[in-house]
Amino acid sequence: MMRPRDPLADAEPLIRRVYAYVAYRIGDGPDAEDVTAEAFERAVRYRDSYDVEKGDPAAWVIGIARRVLVSRAVTQPPAPLDEERAAAMDDLETTALTRVALVSAVTRLGPRDRELIALRYGADLSAREIGRVLELKTNAVDVALHRALARLRTELESGSTMRSRAIAQPLAD
Repeated sequence: MMRPRDPLADAEPLIRRVYAYVAYRIGDGPDAEDVTAEAFERAVRYRDSYDVEKGDPAAWVIGIARRVLVSRAVTQPPAPLDEERAAAMDDLETTALTRVALVSAVTRLGPRDRELIALRYGADLSAREIGRVLELKTNAVDVALHRALARLRTELESGSTMRSRAIAQPLAD
């Protein structure tokens, strides 16, 4: 009998993808590192349960990371960055402000939308892989992602309007 491929054989890119997903969900830093480490600890412990037929190793380990987040009751998105802190983190003011607006808009989305966006853009999973992780059909994932992105666009537009009003208000006084 042929032994299935080791899902952790090429761990470095997996670690990066899992950390990106976790950081997208809870913010980067020590907490994201701890969740990523725990996910890989579980992956090593249960590597024999990996089924190559059910998807690639990244989706498998990200599914484990999702369960770690649930077991730790980590449900809150990262706190939005204030504009001063974002500008200090990045020399390009426009990029920093865009990042602040995006993080703020994502935090205003519902948990399911945040999860879908984190899996797609944080973990860089395809719709098919997300479907395997969430036990949904690929078509359902495509529709849900489309709707989540539409809600994100709406949040970005309303946030832009709110910022414009906040800037204009002191000028009117």
